[in-house]
Amino acid sequence: MGEITVQRDGAVLTIALNRPERLNSVTTDVLNDLADLIEEAAADAEVRVIVLTGTGRAFSSGADLKSGATATGKPGTDTILAANRVIRALRDARQPTVAAVNGPAVGVGCSLALACDLTLASSDAYFLLSFTSIGLMPDGGATALVPTSIGRARAMAMAMVPERIPAAEAVAWGLIYKAVDAAELAAALKALTDRLSTGAPLALAATKRAVNEATLTALEGALGRELEGQGRLLQTADVAEAVIAFIEKRPPKFTGS
Repeated sequence: MGEITVQRDGAVLTIALNRPERLNSVTTDVLNDLADLIEEAAADAEVRVIVLTGTGRAFSSGADLKSGATATGKPGTDTILAANRVIRALRDARQPTVAAVNGPAVGVGCSLALACDLTLASSDAYFLLSFTSIGLMPDGGATALVPTSIGRARAMAMAMVPERIPAAEAVAWGLIYKAVDAAELAAALKALTDRLSTGAPLALAATKRAVNEATLTALEGALGRELEGQGRLLQTADVAEAVIAFIEKRPPKFTGS
């Protein structure tokens, strides 16, 4: 799959979004392929760690608005359904999942990074829930994943007043696991995956399951609410305007319709 690369190093499987010319924006097909790969890896007894990353200078810039738009300028919900598959696959995988965030993680790209068990970021990476800027609401489970980690006040700010959260600040907030200098990301990832891949797999799986069941109790409800809410928002004139404005490279003019 040219838009996704897969590399196996012993017990560590690395899956990389590979659309660097589009800053690893994701389409419905890319997300469904990603879900397939994670589900296959989860069923492989020889895989002990799953890594998700991006090629080039971004982790993921989010959904590809150009490819998602229809002739009316209104994207459909297929991409959201595919993203939900990925989020569930990351949660349900018995192995530890690690996001190696090598650059911007924006929109649903941010959701994908935060859905992993451990999020390791380059110091020049940032996290941005940009949905309301294009007339949408957060999806990919972000309405559960983010407040669970950083609380309601900061989650509301991330979602309603979208601003870049630098990697160091994301660590201080408790949004991600660790940030390292960009030049040290590969080495830090190798050290982390070496430790996880040689750890007790049954203990790690049981720990992951127990922590997720204690902390992600709202995730399924959030995925359903996001799908319903986005489904309505995607049909609005505001979103159609946002997509056209994005293509024309200008600020959108929202009318609340």
